[in-house]
Formats: sequence, C-alpha cells, structure tokens
Amino acid sequence: MTWSQRMNLAIEYIESNLESALNVENIAKEAYCSKYHFHRMFFASFQVTCAEYVRRRKLTVAAVELLSTDKSVLDIALKYGYESPNAFTRAFRKLHGINPNQARLSSATLSSYNRVFFPLKNQGGENMNYKIIEIPKFNIIGKSKGFEFEEFVKDGAKFWKEYVNSEDYQKLGDLHMGRPGPITNAPLLSAYFPKQDGNRNEFIDVLGLEATNASEANGFEIHLVPSATYAEFYCTYKTSMQTNRYIYGEWFAATGYERDGNKPDIVAYFPIPFRPMNEMRVRWWIPVIGRQK
Repeated sequence: MTWSQRMNLAIEYIESNLESALNVENIAKEAYCSKYHFHRMFFASFQVTCAEYVRRRKLTVAAVELLSTDKSVLDIALKYGYESPNAFTRAFRKLHGINPNQARLSSATLSSYNRVFFPLKNQGGENMNYKIIEIPKFNIIGKSKGFEFEEFVKDGAKFWKEYVNSEDYQKLGDLHMGRPGPITNAPLLSAYFPKQDGNRNEFIDVLGLEATNASEANGFEIHLVPSATYAEFYCTYKTSMQTNRYIYGEWFAATGYERDGNKPDIVAYFPIPFRPMNEMRVRWWIPVIGRQK
C-alpha cells in the first residue's frame, strides 16, 4: 500500500466520523503509522495540524446543519463534540466570524473548509538530493522541552528564541567554543525525540551539542541518540522548514521509506562567519528503515 493510499484512508476515516470523537492516535492507525510520523506527514502536506483540520471540518458541516435543519444550537454542538453551547459558539465564531444563531439569517456569510486529499498536488519532476548513511550512537548535552505537536507549531519557535538569548545558552556554547563534534561534525544540534509510552508529551525537543564525554555536561541534560540509518538532506536555515515539509510531505511518499520508530530527527547547524543567519547551512538527519513493499 502506498503512502498516498494510507493517508487517504486516514482522511476518509476523518470524513466518515465527523460526528464522533476523533483523536490523532486512532486516525494515525488508519494510515498504519505512528502518531508522531502521521502528525508530520499531515502538517507538511496540508499546512494545518490534523486536530485543527478535524475542528474546521466539524464546524463546516455543523454550519450546513444549522442552515438546513431546525435543530437547536445545543443539539448541534453536542453532536459535533462540544460540551456546551458557549464552547461551540466560540469555536464557530473563530472559523465563521459570526455566532451560530446569526448563521441562520438570510444575509449571513459562512466559511467552508474543504476536505483535503493526499497528495495535495503533484509536484512532478522536482528533485532534492539525499544520502542514506549509518551513524553510530552519540550523546547530546543541552536543554530540552516536551511539546504536544500543536503546541510546538504555535509556541516552539518563541520558546527557543527566548532560550537562545539567555545566559544559560551562552554557558552551553562556551563548553565547546564552537568546535564541531567528532561524529556529527556539527557545532550545534537540535534533536526531536518521539514520545515514549507513558510520556504525556508528543515529543521532546533538545537543543545542544554533541557530547565528547559525560563529565562535561556541567549541569546540562544528557540525551542518548541511538545508532541508526539516516536519510541526510542539506539546505539553509532560511529553507529548513520548507525542506522538512518536503521530506514529510513528499519524500517519504515518493521513495517508500518508513520512519524508524522512536529514534530522533537530528538537525545540525553550521554558521558561516560574517554571514546572515538565514544563510547558515543546515543538515537534516531523518531515521529510516527500508522501503515499504
């Protein structure tokens, strides 16, 4: 089964169950992949989180029901998973710009959030170079924060921007004075560790350096990156998010590779002296296993 088929099964599941309680874990099962991987595939493809897509679709069909039936606002709110008319009204107003009762006026203008299909469009012919490499285990020392995926999309960049301007971050940089690590050959790293069983957070985001020995941690956290097979992509800081969206939105589907379980995505940063930050070189390592059959 191809990635397009698997993702469209998940989308069909959403569309067939808009009147039911939907959670991302069950939706991901329809695509035969982990919640972590599904989050990224969905967001990279459609520029909206799966949970937000579900909300918008529920509110779109709820608006149709308001216009085409005489059901009460309370009945429609409960049908689409809202525990009170007030919660439903707030969500409805956010999407449509008006309250549910106003939607029944003949002059009302409503929004329609359309169903998506995977892939969103055929990018035919576009290329991005990559290599498949083997990397031994190594440690990262630094600071971490756990995020739910939607929380990260909303607030992740702000959190790390504040940290980079802190005294704690300066101390981290002083540990190696910009020297690259022996395995990653990078002076600065980010790692995104998928959620482990029993952990509330969807993933742990680590910003740090490759550790050369445990004693140098000096109060910082230590995180083990296990040995793995990685797909390696290069880009610039300016295009790094675009590259990540390409990897999860198109590359996996085009090549048939699978993401390797609970192993982290690694991002390496290579500043260029006296050049703007946007020109900084960036390398993505995405853990993979062999092509799906």
